[in-house]
Amino acid sequence: MKKTKKLLSVLLSGGLIAILLAGCGSSSGSSTQSASNPVETTSAPEVKFEEVTVVDNDECAIKITDIDADNMWGDTLKVYLENKNDEKTYMYSVVSASVNGIEVDPLFANKVAAGKKANKEINFMDDGLKKNGIEFTDIAMTFRVYDSNELADYEEVARETVHVYPLGEENATLFVREEQASDQVLIDNEKCKATVIGTENDSILGYTLNLYLENKSDSSVMFYVEDVSVNGYMIDPFWARSVSAGNVAFSDMSFSTSAFEENNIETVEANGYSIL
Repeated sequence: MKKTKKLLSVLLSGGLIAILLAGCGSSSGSSTQSASNPVETTSAPEVKFEEVTVVDNDECAIKITDIDADNMWGDTLKVYLENKNDEKTYMYSVVSASVNGIEVDPLFANKVAAGKKANKEINFMDDGLKKNGIEFTDIAMTFRVYDSNELADYEEVARETVHVYPLGEENATLFVREEQASDQVLIDNEKCKATVIGTENDSILGYTLNLYLENKSDSSVMFYVEDVSVNGYMIDPFWARSVSAGNVAFSDMSFSTSAFEENNIETVEANGYSIL
Protein backbone atom coordinates (compact mmCIF):
# COMPACT_ATOMS: atom_id res chain seq x y z
CA MET A 1 0.00 0.00 0.00
CA LYS A 2 1.44 3.36 -1.00
CA LYS A 3 1.99 5.65 1.98
CA THR A 4 1.97 9.43 1.66
CA LYS A 5 4.02 11.29 4.26
CA LYS A 6 2.95 14.69 5.50
CA LEU A 7 4.65 17.02 7.93
CA LEU A 8 2.41 17.69 10.90
CA SER A 9 3.36 20.45 13.29
CA VAL A 10 1.94 21.43 16.66
CA LEU A 11 2.33 24.99 17.92
CA LEU A 12 2.89 25.01 21.66
CA SER A 13 3.40 28.66 22.48
CA GLY A 14 3.93 29.42 26.13
CA GLY A 15 5.34 26.15 27.46
CA LEU A 16 4.19 22.74 28.53
CA ILE A 17 0.64 23.52 29.58
CA ALA A 18 -0.30 26.16 27.02
CA ILE A 19 -3.08 24.11 25.44
CA LEU A 20 -4.39 22.92 28.77
CA LEU A 21 -4.69 26.46 30.10
CA ALA A 22 -6.27 27.83 26.94
CA GLY A 23 -9.67 26.59 28.05
CA CYS A 24 -9.40 27.92 31.61
CA GLY A 25 -10.60 31.23 32.99
CA SER A 26 -13.75 32.91 34.22
CA SER A 27 -16.98 32.99 32.29
CA SER A 28 -19.23 36.02 32.07
CA GLY A 29 -22.16 33.87 30.96
CA SER A 30 -22.70 32.03 34.25
CA SER A 31 -26.02 32.35 36.01
CA THR A 32 -27.09 32.18 39.62
CA GLN A 33 -30.26 30.81 41.13
CA SER A 34 -32.39 33.20 43.17
CA ALA A 35 -34.93 32.26 45.80
CA SER A 36 -37.73 34.07 43.95
CA ASN A 37 -36.92 32.53 40.57
CA PRO A 38 -35.69 28.98 41.16
CA VAL A 39 -34.20 27.13 38.23
CA GLU A 40 -36.11 24.00 37.32
CA THR A 41 -34.01 20.87 37.20
CA THR A 42 -34.78 17.47 35.75
CA SER A 43 -33.49 14.28 37.26
CA ALA A 44 -31.18 12.07 35.21
CA PRO A 45 -32.67 8.90 33.75
CA GLU A 46 -32.31 5.90 36.01
CA VAL A 47 -30.32 2.87 34.93
CA LYS A 48 -32.63 0.44 33.17
CA PHE A 49 -31.13 -3.00 32.74
CA GLU A 50 -32.53 -6.27 31.56
CA GLU A 51 -30.45 -9.39 31.04
CA VAL A 52 -29.11 -9.63 27.49
CA THR A 53 -28.41 -12.96 25.78
CA VAL A 54 -25.55 -12.40 23.36
CA VAL A 55 -24.97 -16.00 22.26
CA ASP A 56 -26.73 -19.26 23.07
CA ASN A 57 -25.93 -22.10 20.68
CA ASP A 58 -24.84 -25.74 20.88
CA GLU A 59 -21.25 -24.80 21.75
CA CYS A 60 -21.41 -21.81 24.08
CA ALA A 61 -23.45 -19.11 25.76
CA ILE A 62 -22.78 -15.49 26.71
CA LYS A 63 -25.18 -13.42 28.79
CA ILE A 64 -24.81 -9.90 30.16
CA THR A 65 -26.45 -10.20 33.55
CA ASP A 66 -26.00 -6.80 35.21
CA ILE A 67 -24.33 -3.39 35.07
CA ASP A 68 -22.41 -1.65 37.86
CA ALA A 69 -21.99 2.08 37.25
CA ASP A 70 -20.22 2.63 40.60
CA ASN A 71 -17.43 0.08 40.22
CA MET A 72 -13.96 1.30 41.22
CA TRP A 73 -12.68 0.25 37.79
CA GLY A 74 -15.26 2.31 35.94
CA ASP A 75 -18.60 1.31 34.44
CA THR A 76 -18.69 -2.48 34.55
CA LEU A 77 -20.78 -5.15 32.86
CA LYS A 78 -21.20 -8.52 34.56
CA VAL A 79 -21.17 -11.44 32.12
CA TYR A 80 -21.99 -15.13 32.32
CA LEU A 81 -19.90 -17.45 30.13
CA GLU A 82 -20.74 -21.10 29.44
CA ASN A 83 -18.74 -23.69 27.51
CA LYS A 84 -21.09 -26.46 26.38
CA ASN A 85 -18.37 -28.51 24.67
CA ASP A 86 -17.16 -31.50 26.70
CA GLU A 87 -13.71 -31.65 25.07
CA LYS A 88 -12.45 -28.20 24.08
CA THR A 89 -11.39 -25.12 26.05
CA TYR A 90 -12.85 -21.97 24.54
CA MET A 91 -11.55 -18.40 24.60
CA TYR A 92 -14.16 -15.68 25.08
CA SER A 93 -13.05 -12.20 24.00
CA VAL A 94 -14.33 -8.74 23.07
CA VAL A 95 -12.73 -7.88 19.74
CA SER A 96 -14.19 -4.38 19.49
CA ALA A 97 -16.22 -2.07 21.70
CA SER A 98 -17.52 1.48 21.78
CA VAL A 99 -19.36 3.78 24.17
CA ASN A 100 -21.74 6.25 22.49
CA GLY A 101 -19.73 5.71 19.30
CA ILE A 102 -16.38 6.33 21.03
CA GLU A 103 -14.08 3.35 20.52
CA VAL A 104 -12.68 1.77 23.69
CA ASP A 105 -10.73 -1.37 24.56
CA PRO A 106 -11.98 -3.18 27.68
CA LEU A 107 -9.15 -5.75 27.37
CA PHE A 108 -11.51 -8.67 27.90
CA ALA A 109 -10.35 -12.23 27.16
CA ASN A 110 -11.11 -15.28 29.29
CA LYS A 111 -10.71 -19.03 28.89
CA VAL A 112 -13.45 -21.41 29.99
CA ALA A 113 -12.56 -25.09 30.25
CA ALA A 114 -14.62 -27.85 28.63
CA GLY A 115 -18.06 -28.17 30.21
CA LYS A 116 -17.46 -25.30 32.65
CA LYS A 117 -19.05 -21.91 33.37
CA ALA A 118 -17.71 -18.58 34.59
CA ASN A 119 -18.93 -15.22 35.90
CA LYS A 120 -16.68 -12.36 34.78
CA GLU A 121 -16.64 -8.56 34.49
CA ILE A 122 -16.00 -6.23 31.58
CA ASN A 123 -14.55 -2.93 32.80
CA PHE A 124 -14.64 0.36 30.87
CA MET A 125 -12.03 2.55 32.55
CA ASP A 126 -10.99 4.64 29.55
CA ASP A 127 -9.52 7.93 30.84
CA GLY A 128 -10.76 9.83 27.80
CA LEU A 129 -14.35 8.98 28.70
CA LYS A 130 -13.84 10.13 32.28
CA LYS A 131 -12.07 13.38 31.35
CA ASN A 132 -14.85 14.33 28.96
CA GLY A 133 -17.69 13.40 31.31
CA ILE A 134 -19.17 10.78 28.97
CA GLU A 135 -22.36 9.21 30.30
CA PHE A 136 -22.81 5.62 29.13
CA THR A 137 -25.99 5.42 27.03
CA ASP A 138 -25.00 2.96 24.28
CA ILE A 139 -22.38 0.25 24.82
CA ALA A 140 -21.63 -1.76 21.66
CA MET A 141 -19.48 -4.89 21.79
CA THR A 142 -18.47 -7.64 19.40
CA PHE A 143 -17.80 -10.96 21.13
CA ARG A 144 -15.77 -13.80 19.67
CA VAL A 145 -15.53 -17.39 20.93
CA TYR A 146 -12.99 -19.89 19.58
CA ASP A 147 -10.94 -22.95 20.47
CA SER A 148 -8.05 -21.63 22.57
CA ASN A 149 -5.79 -24.54 21.55
CA GLU A 150 -5.92 -23.73 17.85
CA LEU A 151 -4.39 -20.24 17.79
CA ALA A 152 -2.71 -20.68 14.41
CA ASP A 153 -5.90 -21.69 12.61
CA TYR A 154 -8.71 -21.25 15.09
CA GLU A 155 -12.31 -22.01 14.29
CA GLU A 156 -14.82 -19.56 15.66
CA VAL A 157 -17.86 -21.04 17.33
CA ALA A 158 -19.50 -17.65 17.81
CA ARG A 159 -19.13 -13.99 16.78
CA GLU A 160 -21.90 -11.62 17.74
CA THR A 161 -22.35 -7.87 18.16
CA VAL A 162 -24.65 -6.58 20.88
CA HIS A 163 -25.79 -3.18 22.18
CA VAL A 164 -26.45 -2.48 25.86
CA TYR A 165 -28.49 0.61 26.75
CA PRO A 166 -27.92 1.44 30.46
CA LEU A 167 -30.53 4.24 30.44
CA GLY A 168 -32.90 2.58 28.00
CA GLU A 169 -32.67 2.54 24.20
CA GLU A 170 -34.84 5.66 23.97
CA ASN A 171 -32.09 7.62 25.79
CA ALA A 172 -29.19 6.33 23.67
CA THR A 173 -27.02 9.05 22.13
CA LEU A 174 -23.92 9.24 19.95
CA PHE A 175 -21.07 11.45 21.13
CA VAL A 176 -20.47 14.60 19.09
CA ARG A 177 -17.48 16.69 20.12
CA GLU A 178 -17.63 20.45 19.64
CA GLU A 179 -14.45 22.02 18.29
CA GLN A 180 -12.58 24.27 20.71
CA ALA A 181 -10.44 27.35 20.03
CA SER A 182 -7.51 25.57 21.69
CA ASP A 183 -7.71 22.55 19.32
CA GLN A 184 -4.64 21.92 17.18
CA VAL A 185 -5.34 19.77 14.13
CA LEU A 186 -2.46 17.48 13.16
CA ILE A 187 -4.02 15.91 10.10
CA ASP A 188 -7.40 16.18 8.39
CA ASN A 189 -8.21 14.47 5.10
CA GLU A 190 -10.99 12.42 3.54
CA LYS A 191 -10.05 9.32 5.56
CA CYS A 192 -9.13 10.53 9.03
CA LYS A 193 -8.54 13.42 11.40
CA ALA A 194 -6.24 13.74 14.44
CA THR A 195 -6.51 16.67 16.85
CA VAL A 196 -4.60 17.68 19.99
CA ILE A 197 -7.35 18.66 22.45
CA GLY A 198 -5.19 19.22 25.55
CA THR A 199 -1.91 18.52 27.33
CA GLU A 200 -0.85 17.24 30.73
CA ASN A 201 2.44 17.24 32.62
CA ASP A 202 2.63 14.45 35.17
CA SER A 203 5.62 13.51 37.34
CA ILE A 204 5.08 9.83 36.56
CA LEU A 205 3.60 9.66 33.06
CA GLY A 206 5.55 12.67 31.82
CA TYR A 207 4.39 15.17 29.20
CA THR A 208 1.21 13.97 27.50
CA LEU A 209 -0.75 15.08 24.46
CA ASN A 210 -4.48 14.34 24.68
CA LEU A 211 -5.66 13.35 21.22
CA TYR A 212 -9.05 12.99 19.54
CA LEU A 213 -8.96 10.61 16.58
CA GLU A 214 -11.62 10.29 13.88
CA ASN A 215 -11.85 7.53 11.29
CA LYS A 216 -13.94 8.78 8.37
CA SER A 217 -13.37 5.70 6.21
CA ASP A 218 -15.15 2.36 5.87
CA SER A 219 -12.18 0.31 7.10
CA SER A 220 -9.93 0.31 10.18
CA VAL A 221 -7.22 2.98 10.36
CA MET A 222 -3.97 2.80 12.34
CA PHE A 223 -2.69 6.12 13.70
CA TYR A 224 1.05 6.17 14.51
CA VAL A 225 4.03 8.51 14.48
CA GLU A 226 7.55 8.40 13.08
CA ASP A 227 10.69 10.53 13.51
CA VAL A 228 9.36 12.50 16.48
CA SER A 229 11.50 15.27 17.91
CA VAL A 230 11.00 17.60 20.88
CA ASN A 231 12.97 20.86 20.79
CA GLY A 232 15.18 19.24 18.15
CA TYR A 233 15.92 16.07 20.15
CA MET A 234 14.68 12.73 18.86
CA ILE A 235 12.25 11.20 21.36
CA ASP A 236 9.96 8.28 20.56
CA PRO A 237 6.65 8.22 22.47
CA PHE A 238 6.04 4.58 21.37
CA TRP A 239 2.47 5.46 20.43
CA ALA A 240 0.00 3.86 18.03
CA ARG A 241 -3.78 3.56 18.05
CA SER A 242 -6.15 1.66 15.77
CA VAL A 243 -9.67 3.03 15.21
CA SER A 244 -12.40 0.98 13.53
CA ALA A 245 -14.39 2.17 10.54
CA GLY A 246 -16.55 5.20 11.25
CA ASN A 247 -15.53 5.42 14.91
CA VAL A 248 -13.79 8.05 17.01
CA ALA A 249 -11.43 7.58 19.96
CA PHE A 250 -9.61 9.45 22.70
CA SER A 251 -5.94 8.61 23.08
CA ASP A 252 -2.92 9.89 25.03
CA MET A 253 0.58 10.23 23.57
CA SER A 254 3.10 10.42 26.41
CA PHE A 255 6.76 11.44 26.49
CA SER A 256 8.59 10.03 29.50
CA THR A 257 10.00 12.31 32.17
CA SER A 258 13.37 10.55 31.95
CA ALA A 259 13.59 11.25 28.20
CA PHE A 260 13.07 14.96 28.84
CA GLU A 261 15.62 14.96 31.66
CA GLU A 262 18.24 13.18 29.54
CA ASN A 263 17.91 15.92 26.92
CA ASN A 264 17.65 18.82 29.41
CA ILE A 265 14.15 19.70 28.19
CA GLU A 266 12.23 21.82 30.68
CA THR A 267 9.70 23.53 28.40
CA VAL A 268 8.42 22.79 24.91
CA GLU A 269 9.33 25.60 22.54
CA ALA A 270 7.01 27.03 19.89
CA ASN A 271 7.10 24.68 16.92
CA GLY A 272 9.07 22.51 19.33
CA TYR A 273 8.37 19.18 17.71
CA SER A 274 7.10 17.74 14.50
CA ILE A 275 5.60 14.43 13.47
CA LEU A 276 6.51 13.05 10.05
